Amino acid sequence: MEDKLYLIKEGEISLKGGNRNLFEKQLRHNIKNKLRPYHSDITKQKGRLYARIPGDVPDDLIRKALSTTSGITGFARAYPAAKDIEAMKAKAAEILPLSDFPEGGTFRITVKREDKTFPMNSHEVACTLADTVFSLYPGMSVDLRNPQHTLTCEIRNDVYLYTSEEKGESGLPYATAGKGMLLLSGGIDSPVAGYMMAKRGMKLDAIYFHAYPYTSELALEKVKKLASIIAPYLGGLRLFVVPFTEGQVYIRDHGYEEESTLMFRAAMMQTAERIARAEDAKAIVTGEALSQVASQTLDAMSFTDSMTELLVLRPLVGMDKEDITEKARRIGSYETSILPYEDCCVVFSPRHPVTHPVKAVARKHFEELGMQGIIDEAVRNTEVFSFDPMGREICGE
Repeated sequence: MEDKLYLIKEGEISLKGGNRNLFEKQLRHNIKNKLRPYHSDITKQKGRLYARIPGDVPDDLIRKALSTTSGITGFARAYPAAKDIEAMKAKAAEILPLSDFPEGGTFRITVKREDKTFPMNSHEVACTLADTVFSLYPGMSVDLRNPQHTLTCEIRNDVYLYTSEEKGESGLPYATAGKGMLLLSGGIDSPVAGYMMAKRGMKLDAIYFHAYPYTSELALEKVKKLASIIAPYLGGLRLFVVPFTEGQVYIRDHGYEEESTLMFRAAMMQTAERIARAEDAKAIVTGEALSQVASQTLDAMSFTDSMTELLVLRPLVGMDKEDITEKARRIGSYETSILPYEDCCVVFSPRHPVTHPVKAVARKHFEELGMQGIIDEAVRNTEVFSFDPMGREICGE
């Protein structure tokens, strides 16, 4: 079976100057890693990558791999042709019946003539290919501003034609901006936070604090499902499941009730830092948004930050819930996030939480709790689940 060819457009990478090759190399690696079982071959020309993939690989799988890979602004199933106008017309006549052109309506021809030695200019090529469209579908008409269909012809070292370009994630390739540790809960926010940091080039693993039996095994399965949903955007990830029941019960029984959420967050930060340092992560990523809940005021977040020496990143901090929810829907995590299985923070929430703690006082109260032994035990008993770059759980990890 003949191989499939996908043309891949780079975005922000093109602005990277002397570091561009490093970003392109990582992007090629990320794509190949997702398509690893299928022995893809990826080459590059100026501003473009070309992925040659065995013909028996389903198009839906290829589209999922490319549409969830940051660093790609767009991609399309492309068809090569000889650098000759008659060959280009013949290829157009071959691929148009396989596209949405037979539905009729309006169309545009887009020509990108990178090779300026080609004897016809872009306008001449576009008019010639338009004649091919009219010969097949005489009822169609041209609309240059808002067409229903587009045939694109790129004249480079070779010629490529395509009809259906799909939008990519843009951003930077993950694993080009260091590694972080995502605090992943069962809510709407944290999966979106992880997705957004991956678009800025960060490689992530995730931590979930599980308080069984106060939170059910269904809550854990929900978080594992969320991990599988965002894994393709992150290039795969490991989910560290921390048994946190003892810590939360201890804080509930020995701390001040109104400070319990703050103490939970402090213990989580110190636990996350322990795991992050062991995994060579340089930052902790959270789904917090300013003033969304009691523990997300400026004072509360300042106290939380003081519990770790690592950088704390909050990509959602200035977003409202509607914006976050829209992104959750787009990446496919929303429906799972709203399943009615509460996480440990919700179960142990106080009735009247402190919203504006005095940092020095809160730190003193946390130190008086003496949590280090409990944190040590939680880290020792952490369980790890792994998900590959396409979101499949890897057994035996």
